[in-house]
Order: sequence, then structure tokens, then C-alpha cells
Amino acid sequence: MQIFFPKEREEEKRVSILPETAKKLLEIGMHVDVESGIGQGLFLSDELYESMGIKVSKDRKASLSSSDIVCRINKPELDEVAVQKKDSLHISFLDPFNETNLIKKFADSNIISISMELIPRITRAQKMDALSSQANLGGYAAVIEASRYLSKSFPMMMTAAGTISPCRVFVIGVGVAGLQAIATAKRLGARVEAFDTRPVVEEQVKSLGAKFVKIDIGDTGETEQGYAKELTKEQIKIQQEGMKNICSKSNVVITTAQVFGRPAPLILTSEMIRAMQPGSVVVDMAVSTGGNVEGSLPNKVIISKNGVSIIGLSNLPGEVASDASLVYGNNLFNLINEYWDADSKKFSFDLDDEILSKCVVTHKGKIVNKLVKERI
Repeated sequence: MQIFFPKEREEEKRVSILPETAKKLLEIGMHVDVESGIGQGLFLSDELYESMGIKVSKDRKASLSSSDIVCRINKPELDEVAVQKKDSLHISFLDPFNETNLIKKFADSNIISISMELIPRITRAQKMDALSSQANLGGYAAVIEASRYLSKSFPMMMTAAGTISPCRVFVIGVGVAGLQAIATAKRLGARVEAFDTRPVVEEQVKSLGAKFVKIDIGDTGETEQGYAKELTKEQIKIQQEGMKNICSKSNVVITTAQVFGRPAPLILTSEMIRAMQPGSVVVDMAVSTGGNVEGSLPNKVIISKNGVSIIGLSNLPGEVASDASLVYGNNLFNLINEYWDADSKKFSFDLDDEILSKCVVTHKGKIVNKLVKERI
């Protein structure tokens, strides 16, 4: 069985497969092709891949049309779906709730598609959960990016010239990204506070040495996937009022709030930003899905009238591309290896399986994922 890893678009710093991970696919009996230049963003030469026994393809279209499995990070272009081999398997992030035309194209082209966003958050699937692995590194990168734009040190320093107070960091949203942001800011010596609509995460926040901020917004909860449920307009307003005072005292505010399959909720308004100190920094980790911060723009750093830097990087995991590539490639390998039959040399499919039933979007010319089908 042939598996192909095409090169990502130019602005993507990550690589879908590193040589050492590709070698593991060879060892389980797969024929592995990568597109020429796939690793150039990380200074990984074609020769390095070839030294591992991996074939380097210089004809992207031919490899797409002949491969049984195609894996990448980002969703493909529509014209590339049409090129893919019938009954082949495509695995990547697909944004299935918003990319209606893409999903229909997969179905019409009779291609099996797996969306990495839809890997369920269950114990058995943790090793395949690319959304979490990338969010984890994104949380780290958010703090590092904030430190670049902040004109203040993170830790408290006792000097002969006086004491420097620690940076105050406020993290909004305590999912995977938020927890890593808290941990990173604490390691850098900051004083950290955090808020989440789910009271159950308070213990996790405290275990990292941060203070959990309590704002009573009424009944909240989380979805089956472990994401925060969407708030009502009234709850969001109460939340914003409760956070305004904390933001005004914070040097760094990091927002991570996203609602699965929906636009990100607006959390930081212009009024709240105006209340912040000049020189403060806001990092909007949800900028690619609509943004938590009023005025944030994808891949831009905006300076507000009162001197607050608003950072809106769409691909924060790409800021630590080497590690992000390593864990994403491992996620792919673990998913493939879980369903790889070494004897028949085939990828087995059981749509009743607790993982595949959640992440397979199209199969045998139909949209089979219940959530995606309802949305489309």
C-alpha cells in the first residue's frame, strides 16, 4: 500500500511527516512517498528522506493519483481532490463544518476522508489527538510571542537598583492550550490567573500554581468532546464585566476560547482593551476562527490607541514547527498503525469503531459522519 505526503503550502512552517516517523511506516510494511522539498522549511533535505529508504516524488499529481493514502496537515484544494485515486483515503485537518464544498467533493469523488479535528477525546485515541498536540504547542508559543512584544520581564527580580515586580498574566480558557500557557508563564516566573466557564478545571489551574478566577455566569458545562459549551449573550456580558477588572491589572492576556464547529466567541471588547495598561499585550489564540478579541486580525499585530499590542497569529504551533511536525507525524502514524493489518497490508475499516465512527467524514461516496451530515 502506497502512502503519500505532499508538501504543504508555502506559508505553512510545519511538515506532515519527519524522516524518523516516515521510517516507522516503512517498518510496518508501507510504501512511503514524500513530495520533493517537503522538509525544506525545517532544513530537511530530500537526501535525508531518501537515506531512510523513503521515495521522493517530483510529480505531485502522479503521486496523488496513484497513492492509496494521502496525508497532510491542512485541507487540500478542490482540484487536488479530483485527482486522487478512487476509494483512496485522505487524512488531514479538514474544517468539516465550514468546508461544505470540500466535503461534498470528497463524497462525489468516492474518497474516504478522515478529519483530524474529529478524533474523539477518549483514552484510546489520545495518541492520535492532533488537535490537542498542536494546541499544547500553541499555548506555549502564545506565551513566548507575548514575551517578545512585552516591554517587561516575566519573573520578579531582586536587584541592587530595586525590585522588579513579576509580570501578571491572565489566561482565558483552560483547555489544552490554556493549561500549557499557564504552565509556560509560571515557568517564566509570572504571576498567573486563569478563567474558564467550566468550574471543574479549577483544580487543574491550581495544580499549576495559578489562581482560578471565579465569575458566576450561571449554568455552564462541556460537550461530550470535552469542549466548553457555547454561552448565551447574557452570560458573555456577565463574563466580560467580571474580567474587565482583571484585564486592567494584567500585563499579558491570552484568550483561547473556541466553540467546536462554531465561530469563536467575542470575549475581549474594545472597552476592556482600553482599560488595560499601555504596553500590555493580548494574544488571541482563536483569531483563525473569528477571534476572541475585538479588533484582532489573522497574522497581524495591531497596536491599540492606548498602546496595547493585539497579536493574532493563525498558526501558533507553526512557531515551534519542528516539535509540532514531530508530534503531528506521530499522531498520523498512531492512527494508521491502529488500523493497519500487517498480514493483508491493508487499512481496515469498521465504521462502528468508537474512533472511526467519529472522525471518518466520507465513505463509499456518502457523508457518513453524523455531526457533519446534520450541518451540511
